[in-house]
Formats: sequence, C-alpha cells, structure tokens
Amino acid sequence: MFVLSNLLISLAKILDVVLTILYWLILIRALISWVNPDPYNPIVQFLNKTTEPILYPIRRILPVNMKIGIDLSPLIAFLIILFAKNFIVQTLVELALRLK
Repeated sequence: MFVLSNLLISLAKILDVVLTILYWLILIRALISWVNPDPYNPIVQFLNKTTEPILYPIRRILPVNMKIGIDLSPLIAFLIILFAKNFIVQTLVELALRLK
C-alpha cells in the first residue's frame, strides 16, 4: 500500500505546482491587461494562449448582467484554483497518509 500512498502524494504535489503556476500566469495576465500590452509580444501571446482555455469558459458562464466592463473571470479562476488547492490536493495528501 505504500506504493499507492507515494503515488498519491506525488500526484498531489504535481497538482499543487501546476495550480500555483496557473495562478501566477492568470495574475500576470490580469496585471498586464491594465497597461494595454502589445498583442504581438511573445510573452503576451504565451500568457493569452495558456490562460484563455481557463478564462473563456468562465466568461461564457457569467450572466449578462454581471458583465459590467470589468473582467471578473480571473477572480473566479483564482477562487476555483484556491478551492482545488485546499480541497483536492489536501484530500489526496490525507488519503495517502491514511493508506500508509
């Protein structure tokens, strides 16, 4: 059972790192959007390509009356990422510890 336990701990750590990187990419994209970035800049293109698959579905789900000129999708994405880090990652770690 220790093999399965170690596998779950490794998966939890990888998921935690991926979610942290995603959090920072979304934050950087939101901050850069305030200064009207050059759309041909490779960094801006990279940020758009990596974060748009997460932010676009959130924008589609938002009701029309919530669209007040401010993009709330990064804030909602942050909340989802924090939930995933606190619930899913922590659950995987605790499950792994119980299997030992």
